Amino acid sequence: MRIAVLADSDTRWKWGALTAHRLAPGARLDGRLLRGRATPTARQLGEVGVPAAEITEVTGTEFVRTAGRDRYDVVVLACVGGAVQAVLHGLAAAWEGAPSRPVVVTGYVGVVYEKLADGLLLRHGADVVLANSPDDAARFRAVYEGAGAGADCVTEWALPFLGERRTGPPDGQVHPYTVVFAAQPSVPESRADRGYLLRRAAAHARAHPDRDVLIKLRSKPGEHTTHIEELPYQKLAARLPGGLPPNCRLVYGHMGEVLDRTDLLVTVSSTAALESLHRAIPTAVLTDLGIREALGNHHFLGSGCLASWDQLDAGHVPEADPEWAARHGVPADGSGEAVFAAARQRVAALAARPCLPPLAPYYTPATAPGYLPAVLARHGLDHRGRPLPGRAGTPREESALRRAGRAALRDAARGAYRHGVQRVAPLIRRVGEL
Repeated sequence: MRIAVLADSDTRWKWGALTAHRLAPGARLDGRLLRGRATPTARQLGEVGVPAAEITEVTGTEFVRTAGRDRYDVVVLACVGGAVQAVLHGLAAAWEGAPSRPVVVTGYVGVVYEKLADGLLLRHGADVVLANSPDDAARFRAVYEGAGAGADCVTEWALPFLGERRTGPPDGQVHPYTVVFAAQPSVPESRADRGYLLRRAAAHARAHPDRDVLIKLRSKPGEHTTHIEELPYQKLAARLPGGLPPNCRLVYGHMGEVLDRTDLLVTVSSTAALESLHRAIPTAVLTDLGIREALGNHHFLGSGCLASWDQLDAGHVPEADPEWAARHGVPADGSGEAVFAAARQRVAALAARPCLPPLAPYYTPATAPGYLPAVLARHGLDHRGRPLPGRAGTPREESALRRAGRAALRDAARGAYRHGVQRVAPLIRRVGEL
């Protein structure tokens, strides 16, 4: 089997590549990175640990032109909702009249706590929309049915990067009790809130000198992630009065490797909490800044994981509710493999069909005439999913000028970062528009 994964950031590449591996172990995997603001670096790609036969950077119009059945059996769209919708329309137009086509799969990279209806309807039209838990599957079907869209595409699944339950440190060494704070690029957003969380992690380390406190960061300076990080913890740590204590430090790398030595995972709402729960690691979802939809920690209501730094400082160790965990894709009995197998069988059955019906997204020029054209235009497509004039050339013809412009803007953004300019988001967003 041959699978193409189109991804637009480091996290979505991780989800897409591991999803492809779960759906078809041993299949040929080609990576296609959607050119834009968050295109991952070689280091970020290497952290995933899933080899690909080839990885290239493409535009959306380049991808839809080359993703036919003659090359792939399955296409996994691991992108933001608007990009998924544009590619679905682009593929529908490119495959019009073709005798056969690949199976198209999409989904979410983690916890779905905002823009549920918007994100789901932008993903409608794929053959398979993966839901990461029984709770998500029920919510997804309710949205589609409520909109009058077909819900047969919703397929229960589990996060593909949930690894084996840990049995002990992999290196055989005895580590100090380790607390890991899983930071997020955009949650919380304000300097005051991010500085508060950093100070509390450092204070926890000072109060417990026998512990290691690791602040797990998603990216290094100059790298970009799914969400824009305007106030990186690296800069906040450099300005922290007194600095970080010796037993508190910033770390990078594969989350699974960090969790291998973790005794307590602390976060606001990172998907790392689900990885931690899957490994039976005590997990604290912070309430210090309130339980708010904007933070995403409301998703963990009823989990047993909600706690504050004060409680953790005093020795509290959260215990997750097993029923909540099972409903949200973290079964304690290892039955997660069963949902992988079921989804694998469904995709294989679709791929074996000699002919699949045309892709039919819910959004069309008739159902969303004031919304869809702008979504498609942002990705170089007209209202019918055809490339706009000047956007259908060869990769070299189409991208030379944009690459030069993006390089100049990236240099400006990184220069602003190095010289202490905090609001570099407008520059970075402009990069993504080229």
